[in-house]
Amino acid sequence: MNKSIIILLFSLLLSTSAAAANFEVIQLYSQDELNKLININQHLQRVKADECQLVEDIEAHAVKIKEPSYTYLWGDMLAWGVCVDRNASLGMHYIRLAAKQGLLAAIEQLGRYYDKGILVEEDKYRAVIYYREAALQGFLKAQLNYVRLLINGYGSPIDYEDAYRVLFVNIIPDPKVHQQAKDLLARLAEKMPEHVVKRARKEVI
Repeated sequence: MNKSIIILLFSLLLSTSAAAANFEVIQLYSQDELNKLININQHLQRVKADECQLVEDIEAHAVKIKEPSYTYLWGDMLAWGVCVDRNASLGMHYIRLAAKQGLLAAIEQLGRYYDKGILVEEDKYRAVIYYREAALQGFLKAQLNYVRLLINGYGSPIDYEDAYRVLFVNIIPDPKVHQQAKDLLARLAEKMPEHVVKRARKEVI
């Protein structure tokens, strides 16, 4: 082989190796990491920050492995066109699927979408149903919104006690959110008999 060709091939090999060494390999998110990102609504930002390198892996974990948090992430990516062509209908399908799998963030988001009329027609009564499901399982965002809608006349007075109880016993480290919860509880208490409020304040052990 010509000596100049050998030198050229060797140079190309070195440059390729150097490029590979400088290329940052993005690891797929753990379930705990992804759930934390979802709960603070940073999951889509993280996918974009990782330069969309994990799209195929995310799709595989959502569609083939059917992991709830990845199903939700994939649905949100499709719904808003993050790193993929936007397909809101298909995105909602996967968000609903994640909700059926029991992912509280997905259930709460469906409630919020119906509450605000995002991607779907506004339907406060349907929002109450989703919020209630996630709220009674301890999901704070859903609890706050559930109580707010009850105060505004949606849902049933029969639900006041349970809604009050789950928010009252929740531990809320953030001072602003804690104050928000206190204000909502005070407003809900005004709609409840005093003895029911007292009963709701008794933490279930």
